[in-house]
Amino acid sequence: MSTEAKRYFQEAVETASRDEIAAIQSKKLAAAVKRVYENVSYYRKKMDDAGVAPADVRSLADLHKLPFLTKDDLREAYPYGLLAVPLSDCVRIQSTSGTTGRRVIAFYTQNDLRLWEECCARALVAAGTTRDDVVHVAYGYGLFTGGSGLHGGSHLLGSLTLPMSSGNTDRQLQFMVDLGSTVLCCTPSYAAYLAESIRERGLRDRIKLKAGIFGAEAWTEEMRRDIEQSLGIKAYDIYGLTEISGPGVAFECAEQQGMHINEDHFIAEIIDPETGEVLPEGQRGELVFTCIDKEAFPLLRYRTRDLCILSRRPCSCGRTHVRMSKPLGRSDDMLIVKGVNVFPSQIETVLIANGYPAQYQIVVDRQKNTDSLDILVEMTPEMFSDDLTTMKRREGKLVEALKAMLGIRADVHLVAPKSIERSEGKAKRVVDKRNLYQ
Repeated sequence: MSTEAKRYFQEAVETASRDEIAAIQSKKLAAAVKRVYENVSYYRKKMDDAGVAPADVRSLADLHKLPFLTKDDLREAYPYGLLAVPLSDCVRIQSTSGTTGRRVIAFYTQNDLRLWEECCARALVAAGTTRDDVVHVAYGYGLFTGGSGLHGGSHLLGSLTLPMSSGNTDRQLQFMVDLGSTVLCCTPSYAAYLAESIRERGLRDRIKLKAGIFGAEAWTEEMRRDIEQSLGIKAYDIYGLTEISGPGVAFECAEQQGMHINEDHFIAEIIDPETGEVLPEGQRGELVFTCIDKEAFPLLRYRTRDLCILSRRPCSCGRTHVRMSKPLGRSDDMLIVKGVNVFPSQIETVLIANGYPAQYQIVVDRQKNTDSLDILVEMTPEMFSDDLTTMKRREGKLVEALKAMLGIRADVHLVAPKSIERSEGKAKRVVDKRNLYQ
């Protein structure tokens, strides 16, 4: 017997009044600041240096007093310096790639995992998922948060969950057809690739998908329409960061006028990326998150470097939590390619370690909804050779070294000395042809 679709996973909190949300946030914020100050020496020093004591932060109005936390802090404190509970209370880690090999590690208690799964279950319900659905999770598993988050949310909701992970498209399609997958969770570029593969194999009439939850990389509204048309689904956006918890920090409802942030767990601010000044609602700036429920890794005023706009205008879906726009760009030099964070500094580290000068250019493009990553690398005059075999061998060595650092393949092209255009100002390291934020 079919289960009637619920509008919300946790209706009381998802539809709480703005005053109720502010009260929840204020109470949890004060407790989180006190807990972090008492248990994390790294935070205690930052707060002491800023002249802020836990007693100074009693409500949302005091949030601006706290110092910011950045990814540099996470690297400096690696691996255990920001842990707020005994290691014996932690049951899992998730991780991102590091800019110079030093990864960012996030720790989770059992309760942290439960709250994360609840956030993902909210996203699934907002996309129309019920316990009768078959949720096809084709995000990567392992250290990457994508697979684990939606997997846990689907279990919590009671849906049949297919832990497919990424890749092996033949197997993906076999299970999609044989088990009747109805909700697809993956990166938008992989969804587009699956759609192309379905069309090539003539399987369109055998696919039962009705919705897709796509995230981990930037995608345009045009790409959304293409995926929806080719798969016959409604495509929903989801947002998250490994440092904060993973996917489910924010998600789209059926109205698709921005992503609702789970404000009972995360406080969102928009700041001027240059001055740090908190900006009024509706202005574009850098997104900052404060985790008010996380036990193991409760980041306070963490600068995401994502540029976006917040809106508290009422949503016709009935959810009252603030909405964030799709990210409109970055305030740093990070790229997201095939769902993976890529920093120029990672590439520079590999080149220097292999004896190449720091003269390179990164070219990112997207053809047929699939990202490509090409790296032009200048040789020194001593390296330059007309021997194609030697050149191919050198390029292959760099390809392998970069894959070990980045986790994805980049095509390397060795070029002649001084052939990459110089700049009198900041070097133009990145050429991104994808136009993702237009």
